[in-house]
Amino acid sequence: MGLQSTQILPMLTCKILIMNKKGAMETLSSNHSDSDQNAAPGRDLNPAPPALVPAPAHKTSGLKLWLRDILISVAIAVLIVVFLYQPVRVEGTSMLPRLDDQDRLFVNKFIYRFTAIERGDVVVFHYPRDPEKSYIKRVIALPGDRLRIDHGTVWLNGQSLSEPYIPDEYRDNGSYPETVIPANNYFMMGDHRCISSDSRAFGPVERSYIYGKAVFVLWPASDAGTVR
Repeated sequence: MGLQSTQILPMLTCKILIMNKKGAMETLSSNHSDSDQNAAPGRDLNPAPPALVPAPAHKTSGLKLWLRDILISVAIAVLIVVFLYQPVRVEGTSMLPRLDDQDRLFVNKFIYRFTAIERGDVVVFHYPRDPEKSYIKRVIALPGDRLRIDHGTVWLNGQSLSEPYIPDEYRDNGSYPETVIPANNYFMMGDHRCISSDSRAFGPVERSYIYGKAVFVLWPASDAGTVR
C-alpha cells in the first residue's frame, strides 16, 4: 500500500504544475490585453454617430415676424380704403383748375360723422334729380345763410365772398336771386363757373345726399396732393 501512494503523488504534483502554468499563461494574456489598451489612450472602440447641428432659430423667427408685419399692414390698408376712404374718378371739368377730367382721388366717407360741413369744402353727393349719379362741387352756403349772386359775385349774409380758388378766366357774369338756405341743405357750386351745373340750376342739396369729402388727388402725379 505504501508503494501505491508513492506513485500517485508525482501525478498530482504534475497536474498542479500544469494548472499553474495555464493560469500563468492566462494571466499573461490578460496583462498583455490591458497593456494594449493602455498603449492607445482616448481611442473609442465603439464611437457614437455624429450629432446633427440644428439650423439657427433666429432666422426662421425673423422671417415669420416680417411676414406677420406685411399681412397686418395690408389688412389695415384694406380696412382704411374700404371703410374710411373711397377712390373716385372725376368726370368733367366743372371743378377746374384744381380737379381735371379723369383725375383719381380719395373721398373721406366718415369725416362728416364727426365734424360739420364747412364752407369751402369740396364734397361728393348724389345728384338730386338722379340719385344714381354723383357730383363733386364746392360748398358755398350753409343752412340758414342768406345768399345771392350778382353778376358773378357771391354775397353771403350781406358780404361778398372771397374765392381765391377761382381764376378770373373761370368766372362768369351770372346772377341768382336772394334766398335763405333751408335747414339741412347746402348750396353747391363748381369752381369753373362758366360751365358748371350746380345749385344755381337744381337748387340746394339736402344733407342726406352728401356722402363724402374730397381729400386727396392720387392720379395723375402732376395733380397729386390735398384738395383745397
